[in-house]
Amino acid sequence: MFEGLIDRFQLVKRRIAGYGRITNQELENIYKEIRLSLLEADVNYKVVKDFIFELGEKTKTLELSKSLKPGDLVIKAVYEELVELLGKSTRHIEFKKDGPTVLSLIGLQGVGKTTTAAKLALKYRGRNPLLVPADAKRPAAVKQLVLLAERANIPTIPLEKDSAIQTVKKAKQWAQDKSYGLIIIDTAGRLHVDDSLVQELVDIHHTLTPDYRLLVADGMSGQDAVNQARLFNEKVGLDGAILTKMDGDARGGAALSIVRVADVPIYFVGTSENLEGLEEFHPDRTAQRILGMGDVLSLVEKVKTIESEIDQEKIRKKVLKGELNLEDFLEQIGAVKKLGPLSKIAAMMPGVKESDVDENQFKKMEAMIKSMTKRERVHPDIIEGSRKRRIAAGSGTTVADVNRMLKEFSYARDMLKKLGKDMPTKLPFKI
Repeated sequence: MFEGLIDRFQLVKRRIAGYGRITNQELENIYKEIRLSLLEADVNYKVVKDFIFELGEKTKTLELSKSLKPGDLVIKAVYEELVELLGKSTRHIEFKKDGPTVLSLIGLQGVGKTTTAAKLALKYRGRNPLLVPADAKRPAAVKQLVLLAERANIPTIPLEKDSAIQTVKKAKQWAQDKSYGLIIIDTAGRLHVDDSLVQELVDIHHTLTPDYRLLVADGMSGQDAVNQARLFNEKVGLDGAILTKMDGDARGGAALSIVRVADVPIYFVGTSENLEGLEEFHPDRTAQRILGMGDVLSLVEKVKTIESEIDQEKIRKKVLKGELNLEDFLEQIGAVKKLGPLSKIAAMMPGVKESDVDENQFKKMEAMIKSMTKRERVHPDIIEGSRKRRIAAGSGTTVADVNRMLKEFSYARDMLKKLGKDMPTKLPFKI
């Protein structure tokens, strides 16, 4: 997410940090680079203009000439302005105590609205959700929602008499009879915003008043997503937005423009095609990632989801004794893979980008370990010439690859043993 923008801001950040003192001329150069970085990320030009003006106003009040590290003050000002631009604070869905909370998903065709409906239902499974297909003109959309609902084991109501309104009415009755706590309406999409689509949305919302009208927009479409948000907000009203496909080549223009231009806060971002690939949008954490500061809080939250799968005390004792083996390592890889692509996990660490991590190296390493016998994994020291050739053949690698992996593992195990004395009783992260 935001790879290009992160690269540009990293260059700007390094240049700022390199200034021993910052004069008005240096500030002008900094503003120029930031302006180009934002424009290249497809941020709305008016938003860029306002951002640079507000940043300039903020840096005027900083006593840069008296600071030992004036660059830190400027970077802090840039960070604060980015958070402001992205929406200030994290938005959460607040659920009603009496009756179901209703989410209406709005958007054009092809933006990932139906998949997002299933992702939301899975995310809030504990709220007893009901998925409602409301696209009577596209049977394929209804079928897709039903299939996704089956994968997530979430109930869905059938399309009633080829009518979105009748389906929504029945969903209202179902919610009362079966105590559903969350209703997610997957409304119809069009190739563009037209009068018939707007009227259908108005009728649906009149039938079942939504607590949240959420626009689903393609994060890769840049200013098109912003224009859609502005149009839908004018025609039917919006409470927020969900940006999809943010794991692709999204330059960030939509996320950095939509709040200011369309007056629509971002609630969620789609980070993968998997049904688990939906995350709450945190303006402060996103600003940190853009500036190369990482997103350690999100990383900790992800790690907590697999804590129960790893016996940390057992691993700690093995580390202290230098007995960590490849069987343990394979177990760790399996647990970490559940968090998502390793490149995305690594990118949450300060100073690391997704492009810095080669997923293929991890796949090769896993293939080599899986090509070993149980005894070889537990006692890697017994792996010699013939065993190495067999492992290489079984994993589609070379003997040189096997040698390199064994050497790196041995080095890591020895280093962890030396550092083990300073390790806490409960590890905050998996080794």
